[in-house]
Amino acid sequence: VQLQASGGGLVQPGGSLRLSCAASGFTLDYYAIGWFRQAPGKKREGVSCITMVSDGNTYYKDSVKGRFTISRDDAKNTVYLQMNSLKPEDTAVYYCATQPIGCSWYEGDFRSWGQGTLVTVSS
Repeated sequence: VQLQASGGGLVQPGGSLRLSCAASGFTLDYYAIGWFRQAPGKKREGVSCITMVSDGNTYYKDSVKGRFTISRDDAKNTVYLQMNSLKPEDTAVYYCATQPIGCSWYEGDFRSWGQGTLVTVSS
């Protein structure tokens, strides 16, 4: 059972990245998936969440609404976070995690975590 987050990198302000969260050993269909991030010197915070495939509801932190889009491709057993109009304050290590019940902003509710992918927004 493993989650693999990928897609991070260095991007200029205003640029875009798409993060992927791929699962192996289990299906993501029955889990809500959350994206969290941790900036240097700061606590980890929730960024976005999508409920299990039967619902498909999405949630966003206020500061990313209108810029980030979370989606799931169940055929690929992968959840994506499309990040547009990136700002320097979006710089962080981004993590994905599974929640068997539903979306939450509390990281303690989440079970399996990916290893994190670094996003750096800088000119």
